Amino acid sequence: MERGTNTASTTMDNPIADPDRDSIPMPIQNNPDSHESRFEPKPLLDQNELLKAIEIVEKDSLAIAESFTSLFSSLRLALSQATNNSIDHMQCFSDVVGRLQESALDAATRGNRYINSCLRLNEEMKGIENLAVQLKILRSNVDALDSAVNRLI
Repeated sequence: MERGTNTASTTMDNPIADPDRDSIPMPIQNNPDSHESRFEPKPLLDQNELLKAIEIVEKDSLAIAESFTSLFSSLRLALSQATNNSIDHMQCFSDVVGRLQESALDAATRGNRYINSCLRLNEEMKGIENLAVQLKILRSNVDALDSAVNRLI
């Protein structure tokens, strides 16, 4: 592969430095009181240092990617466990609600029976009031008869 003096292509084994391409113009002021500035080229890192820096960045990027992979794997596992726990809790809640509903219906049925029994007893007690009045009259008659018999004896 032939390279001319004006080419800017490089390979990893044989880089060709181009002074215009390998430098960045930096402003430098000649006089602190003057606002004029001129550009002076600052040399970039040499090729080996650049390759080392790229390797370090690649290693760091790989480590970060592995860290993110591990993090997302842990998050996926935690989310799966939380979802499974939520499903279990919802099933338990459903069972408890079903049992509570059965108990509430049973309690309501027993409560209605109790209320009906109380209403029947109340109706029967109304008839007992008349009987109580009659018993009081009968008791007073028996007491009068007993005192009359005691006087005769």
